[in-house]
Amino acid sequence: MTENNSAAKKHLTLNDRTEIQDCLYKGMTFKAIGKLIGKDQTTVSKEVKKHMQSHITAHCQDKEAVCPKLLRAPFVCNPCQQSRICRLPKRLYAAKRAQAEYEELLVEARSGIPLGKEEFYEVDRIVAKGIKNGQHLYHILQTHQLGIAQSTVYRHLQKGYLSVSAIDFPRVVKFKPRKPKPAAYVPKALKAGRAYEDFLAHIAENGSSSWVEMDTITGRTGGKAILTLDFTFCNFMAGILLDNKTSAEVAEKITALKSALLAQNLRFGDIFPLLLTDNGGEFANVFAIENDADSEKETRLFFCDPYKSCQKPRVEKNHTLFRDIVPKGESFDGFTQQTVNTIFSHINSVKRKIYNGKTPFELFVFTYGEKYAGALGIRKIPAADVIQSPSLLIE
Repeated sequence: MTENNSAAKKHLTLNDRTEIQDCLYKGMTFKAIGKLIGKDQTTVSKEVKKHMQSHITAHCQDKEAVCPKLLRAPFVCNPCQQSRICRLPKRLYAAKRAQAEYEELLVEARSGIPLGKEEFYEVDRIVAKGIKNGQHLYHILQTHQLGIAQSTVYRHLQKGYLSVSAIDFPRVVKFKPRKPKPAAYVPKALKAGRAYEDFLAHIAENGSSSWVEMDTITGRTGGKAILTLDFTFCNFMAGILLDNKTSAEVAEKITALKSALLAQNLRFGDIFPLLLTDNGGEFANVFAIENDADSEKETRLFFCDPYKSCQKPRVEKNHTLFRDIVPKGESFDGFTQQTVNTIFSHINSVKRKIYNGKTPFELFVFTYGEKYAGALGIRKIPAADVIQSPSLLIE
């Protein structure tokens, strides 16, 4: 993924807004919605508040009245089951209207003319004079109608472009660095019917003896990650490169895999009928993982108990073979999907004592065929050519 595409993900898309609208109708909280689309709950809250629309119909008894439910989250009538018969003014969030308003605002924001050299120096002079008089930045920008955002000035300040420094600003040096956010997790509402006890009940009822354990491996903090899929009956493992460790990215890559399989007349649910993973927030978009393109469920997803990685031991154990090639702490930022495929092709070609000298690749192909292995990017490596050390990645 290019840098530009990565930056674009910072903004809500029409799909994100549609998810928000659907989740509001289901009565989900801002926090749960944020986990699902890979955004902070405050982003969802601001989105709803900014784009909610008032609706006053002819049968409203009092057009000035406000429903008490609208004074607290989610501030709109979408989840209310009484909205159709309610005689009070309504507030609704509509995804398409919100997207149209966003696009209109984006056009307006980008229609300005960049500062030239003379204009920049004039802005710098005005800002510097105001700051030295103890004025706050917002006051300066509004008073002189400079037509630039506060964030732009602060960005120039950080880069050292201005003739004043951070210590001259009334508040900048008082700000403490933000505390790191707690690790993302799957909302409780989404785990209903998908807990580990539900998983045990499911395999007992259906007589399942194998499933796919799913996890992620991280490199540099904030950098690329790898989604790993381990077939427990033979320890065959495939990897998918993630540009970031978010639910939106996992959902996008899983959807892309499903499309790639369909293009070869293969079906995701045929080899991934049962998935078991941990409570990482990157797996919060359960519907994208479980459902096919027609929104029909083709896969069952279950979650381990919190802090119980021992409940998916095979994928955890197989990660040690990955670390033989890519030691912990190494960055994945220079990897491509081809790099990941090469690593796991060598891992799957290692003979295992538990399988009487057979390799995971041989057992997987015997069960599903080489077409599925190829669709997952895995090829057979001759035994004499297997490399299980960092030298595999040295050109």
